[in-house]
Amino acid sequence: MPPDPRRVEIADRVRIQHMLDAACQGVNFCVGRGRADPGTDQMFRRALLHAIQEIGEAASRVSESSRGRVPGLPWTKIVGMRHLMVHTYWSVNLDLVWEVGLRDLPELIERLEAATAGWPMPTGE
Repeated sequence: MPPDPRRVEIADRVRIQHMLDAACQGVNFCVGRGRADPGTDQMFRRALLHAIQEIGEAASRVSESSRGRVPGLPWTKIVGMRHLMVHTYWSVNLDLVWEVGLRDLPELIERLEAATAGWPMPTGE
């Protein structure tokens, strides 16, 4: 039996909110930090890595129809980065992680906020 489209949309809205929340947290983690910090501060590195991984995990579960609400978002790259971070954790490029936190997450926040502006969160069912 195919999934109920309404339930898929509700789940997608929640997942996109998870992406937005994790992106906001990742940006907040970077405030007052410098490029060397992911390599020297283990707690900061783990926090930022986890935020980026969470974004990728949630993105991997958003349906194609809901992905269309955020046109131009590199869904495949977002999910791919999550896979790399999880499956080749020993060789994560911290320069890339820092760039994502500094450059990509603020842009992601803007796009997700725009996409969710007219898309209310579901209430309890």
